[in-house]
Amino acid sequence: MAKQKITRVAQLKSAADFTNHLSTIEADLPFKEQLSEVGQSSLGHSFQLKSGKTIGNRFCILPMEGWDGTLDGLPTEHTKRRWHHFATSGAKLLWGCEAVAVRHDGRANPNQLIINEKHLPDFKDLYEQLITDHEEKFGSSSDLLVGLQLTHSGRFSVPDENRKRKPKILYKHSILDKKFQLAKDHQPMTDGEIDELIQDFIEAAALAKEAGFDFVDIKHCHGYLGHEFLSARNRDGKYGGSLENRLRFLQSIVNGVKATSNIQIGVRLSAFDFIPFQKDEDNVGIPTTNGIPYTEGFGVDATGIGIELSETYELLGHFEKMGIELVCITAGSPYYNPHVTRPAIFPPSDGYLPPEDPLVGVARHINSTQQIKSKFPNLAIVGSGYSYLQEWLPNVAEAVIDKKMTDFIGLGRMVLSYPNMPNDILKGNQLVRGQICRTFSDCTTGPRIGMISGCFPLDSYYKKMPEATELKAYKKEVRL
Repeated sequence: MAKQKITRVAQLKSAADFTNHLSTIEADLPFKEQLSEVGQSSLGHSFQLKSGKTIGNRFCILPMEGWDGTLDGLPTEHTKRRWHHFATSGAKLLWGCEAVAVRHDGRANPNQLIINEKHLPDFKDLYEQLITDHEEKFGSSSDLLVGLQLTHSGRFSVPDENRKRKPKILYKHSILDKKFQLAKDHQPMTDGEIDELIQDFIEAAALAKEAGFDFVDIKHCHGYLGHEFLSARNRDGKYGGSLENRLRFLQSIVNGVKATSNIQIGVRLSAFDFIPFQKDEDNVGIPTTNGIPYTEGFGVDATGIGIELSETYELLGHFEKMGIELVCITAGSPYYNPHVTRPAIFPPSDGYLPPEDPLVGVARHINSTQQIKSKFPNLAIVGSGYSYLQEWLPNVAEAVIDKKMTDFIGLGRMVLSYPNMPNDILKGNQLVRGQICRTFSDCTTGPRIGMISGCFPLDSYYKKMPEATELKAYKKEVRL
C-alpha cells in the first residue's frame, strides 16, 4: 500500500474546512458548529449512577500511566505530578488514573505501579492528595468519581529491570506468538495459576477501597490478559471455549469482590479488535496474512478487519447481570494494531504509517460506542478515541453528548499535553493552541525504548529532560 498524503487537522482552519474534509474521506462524525453558551453545554451536565452517586460533568480522564514508578512499584514525583493534573483538569470522572499491576509478574514495564499491602499507604496518599487538589481548585469533590485500574499485562508483561519479556499467555496465537518471538515450547497459564491470579485481583480491589477509591476497573482491553480471555476460544478447560467460560475470570473476580470489599467494579473494554497489522514495503500498516477465517480476535469478523459486535453485546448483557454499570469503550491494541486503538498521523517507533486518515479511526470509535450505548441505555458508557480531533474536539464532543451517543467523553494523551482542556472547554475559554496534542506519539515511543512517558514536544517539564534529546535522536534514526 503506497504511503498516502493525509491532511493534518491543524491545517483545517474553519468548521467548513473540517466538515468538508470529513465528507471527502467519508468519515461520519457528529459536529456542532456553534458551541453552546457557557454553562449551557451538555458537556457540563451531571450524570447520576444507579448507585445514587452524581458525577458532575461528562468529561472523563482515561488511565495514563507514565512508566515512571520505582522499580518496586511505588509512585514518584513524576507520577504525583500527573495525578495532580488529572485532579485539576476539570473532569469529574477519573477512570482508573493509572494501570496498576496486581502483582509483580503482571507489570507491562519495570516501573509500573503495584498495589499490595506494603504499598497501601502510598496509594492512600495518592488518592487523598488528588481529592485535596481537586477541592482546592473546584471547591468540592462531592461530584467527583475516582477509580483505580487493576491489570495483569499477560503476553505483554515486562516486569524486571532487564526489560526482558516474560509473557503470560492463555493460548497459542497463530500470529502474536511469532510476532513477539515466543518460544515454541512456551506454555499457557494453567487453570490453577489463573485461580491464584483471581485472588490477587480480589485482594487488590479491597486495598483500593481501603485507600479511598470509589471503584476499580478490571482491565479487559489492548491485548492485556483480561482482553485475551475474551478471544480464548481455542483454550481447553474452564477458562476457554464458550463465552461463559471465557467470562469466568471476570465473573469470579466480581463474585469475590462482592463477598469481600464490595467496591464498585467497572470494565475498560476493547469492544472490537482487528487482526495484527504489519509494515509493508512502504512502512504502511497492512493486515498480517493469516488463514481465513480469523478466529483469534474479539468483536471482529472472519476477515480480521471488520467489526462484528454480536458477541460484544452478549458480553455486555452479562455485565448488566453482574451489576457492572461503568463501562469504558476502547478498541484493538497498541502493540499490534495501534491505528485502531489510538488514531494518529505520527506512529510510535515500533508502529507503522497509518493505512487510513486517522479521522476514519476516530469515527469508528465514536460510532461503535454509539451502537453499544443505544443497545445498553442503562450502562454508564465512556467513549474514547477523541484526541486526534485536536481543535475540533469540543465541537464533536458536545454533539456526541447532545445526541446521547455516549455518556462521557474520555480523554487520554490529550491531557498529557493539555491537562486543563476540560476546564477550558466548560468555561468557554479559547483553547491554547500550543498545548493541543498533535499525536506525535512520543508518549509511546519513549516507554518502548525504556524511558518514562510524557509529552516531550509540548510539555516544558519533559522537554527540559535529557530524555527529550535522546528521544529526538532515536526517532531521527528510525524515522518511518
